[in-house]
Amino acid sequence: MNKQVISSLILAVGLALAGWFVYRGIHQVASKDRAVVVKGLSTRDVEADYVVWPLDFCVRGNDISVLYDDMARIEKTARAFFLEKGFQESDLSRGNLSIDDNWASYYDRKPEFHYTIRTSLIISTKDVERVKANLGCQSELLKKGVILQSYEWNTDFQYNGLADLKPEMIQEATKNARAVAIKFAEDAQCRLGSIQQANQGQFSMETDSNQPWIKHIRVVTTVSYYLK
Repeated sequence: MNKQVISSLILAVGLALAGWFVYRGIHQVASKDRAVVVKGLSTRDVEADYVVWPLDFCVRGNDISVLYDDMARIEKTARAFFLEKGFQESDLSRGNLSIDDNWASYYDRKPEFHYTIRTSLIISTKDVERVKANLGCQSELLKKGVILQSYEWNTDFQYNGLADLKPEMIQEATKNARAVAIKFAEDAQCRLGSIQQANQGQFSMETDSNQPWIKHIRVVTTVSYYLK
């Protein structure tokens, strides 16, 4: 075989290989452009594990010293009442005390009472069930001469276990997203490839309007998969 024939064969093989590599490159680029973006949802309903319950009181009158004595009596009565209900002394704390001079500024009519003193007894506890059982205690306190100025919806039910839930919920949301992607790939007569991009999403926590101690937690993950 002469040199000219050998050179021609080498050139032909080279061109063939170059064509094959170009084809593979185009095919891989095209494959990378084929992807599906899906979302996965995970939800949990959990109960509050901590609650802050502010109980507001106020007294009105013209003798400031008498009002201080009245407020002290009210606070003492309320504190004893909740200790009898099973709350701990460490659960109870006194809020800020404020004094309003109602005669300092008024328009046409002078207020009947010169002063208004306000304070609160704040219950902060992990004993959520005990708080729930006593939310309707206004009538019992009223019999003891204590009038509440606050209402049930001021109660702040909290959930502090989100950090422990996050890994499990993210895993579930990602699993649900993959299930959706697999179904899409089957319908499109493709095979599901690796993850192209993933976004964990934001966790949200909403309070049940009828049961404020129930928290609705959700997270949505967005995942992009290659299709083969």
